[in-house]
Amino acid sequence: MAMATYATNRATVGLSAGRTIRFFVSIIATLAAWNDARITRNALSKLSARELDDIGLCIGDIDMIATRAAR
Repeated sequence: MAMATYATNRATVGLSAGRTIRFFVSIIATLAAWNDARITRNALSKLSARELDDIGLCIGDIDMIATRAAR
């Protein structure tokens, strides 16, 4: 009669590596979203009040639009 064994250390290593990868992917995604918001905010800030009005925005909308664009 043969005895069965289970390799329990493999699953733990895999979960740890997966968590580490997800952590770094999350950081990269956060930085990319921040950069997108920054670029959008800068581009909209260069527009005049008249140009913003033409596209249905006002100066007070810039932060909201930039934050929404980053999501």
